[in-house]
Amino acid sequence: MKPDKHLLIIDDEENMRHMLKALVGRAGYAVETAANGEEGLALVWERSFDFILCDVRMPGMDGLAFLKAAGEFLAESTVIMMSAYGNVDMALEAMKAGAYDFISKPFKADEVLLALKKAEEREGLRQENRQLKEQIREIRENDGFGAMVARSKSMHDMFGLARKVAPFTTTVLITGESGTGKELVARGIYAASQRAKRPFLAINCGGIPENLLESEFFGYIKGAFTGADRTHKGIFAEADGGTLFLDEIGELPLGMQVKLLRVLQEGEIRPVGASRVEKVDVRILAATARNLEDEVRGGRFREDLYYRLNVMAIHLPPLRERSDDIPPLCAQFIKKFTAMLGGAAPSITPEAMEKFLTYTWPGNVRELENVIQRGVVMAENGSLGLEQLPSYLIGDVSKGSIYHYFAGFSLKKAQKIIEKEMITKVLKQTGGNKMQASRLLEISYPSLLSKIKEIEEDGG
Repeated sequence: MKPDKHLLIIDDEENMRHMLKALVGRAGYAVETAANGEEGLALVWERSFDFILCDVRMPGMDGLAFLKAAGEFLAESTVIMMSAYGNVDMALEAMKAGAYDFISKPFKADEVLLALKKAEEREGLRQENRQLKEQIREIRENDGFGAMVARSKSMHDMFGLARKVAPFTTTVLITGESGTGKELVARGIYAASQRAKRPFLAINCGGIPENLLESEFFGYIKGAFTGADRTHKGIFAEADGGTLFLDEIGELPLGMQVKLLRVLQEGEIRPVGASRVEKVDVRILAATARNLEDEVRGGRFREDLYYRLNVMAIHLPPLRERSDDIPPLCAQFIKKFTAMLGGAAPSITPEAMEKFLTYTWPGNVRELENVIQRGVVMAENGSLGLEQLPSYLIGDVSKGSIYHYFAGFSLKKAQKIIEKEMITKVLKQTGGNKMQASRLLEISYPSLLSKIKEIEEDGG
């Protein structure tokens, strides 16, 4: 018995208190005593006890009244009630009030110690349960970032990088194909940053006419141009102290790129028509689907601005390269649209999931979201199957459905089957030339030999 287990005895009989204190003290408990319910209540208000032995019948506040009055103060305590007038009804009432066990007086010493041993085991299970819940909570947190969920290693690596950069004011350049979730990453970084209570503004640089960019970005003063009948704050001033997400930064014309560079370097803006500059404190998160290095080489994007933006780069892989993220994304979108549209959440049939896993998703996560929304609307009898999928998606699956090659959704098994088919096909085409086959498969020669050995060991 560990000496740090604290036990409280509440009994109006002094001899009973002394006897119990000596008994459980020898068993290793740190013991305190109270002569009635009021004294016991005062003690549990001051500190917590692991276990409480409490008599039922006492003058003033009895044991049941003590249980009800103590309430939430007993949340971490295991209470065992005692009574010389015990019956089934009293025991049930004590259990309803929050007691764990009930023993009748007079009792043998072994009965008390056995009841405490059972309570110890119960407390151990409760602690394990709390730890498991905490582990599950941590796992769930680690499975996502902001509003994003993923299973793939590439996305978890990206989540880790985003979490690291979030607390700082570092400029971040988020790259990836359209629909991969660049704005969600930006919002996740903002939510995990010290600016989370300050403004977050998201602007699509390609959605603002070129002649309005400067006034939208930096604002203007009254009379700056025809129609400027009032002073207008730009998005940089609106985001002061917060975060500005510049989506499709590669769409900015060169003239505006120069002015944006000055803001990043000097931390100041000049509204259109103003004679003085204004200081702003804005964290920039930028995103683009373009390859800015190619844009720089082509003279369409300033090299100095590119390096100013690319302090920390985060890349989102396309959905076709991380098919293991498709099932959790489907679950997330089904939950979202079921809550939005009402009704029961449909389940995806194996045939429909096969299409999801083999489709190339040119529109990435955004396209998957749209397909799931359609599926939730069209679902019948609680099922989302092939009939609820758009025809273009069904027709995209390559020749010979892989669904007939394997059962279930194990990516490891699917990968082995596909690798075996591809290696067999290439070796046949090269006449058994393994060196040539490795080049066609775009893997190293030792790696090919290792895979062939695995196939042979599996009986292939």
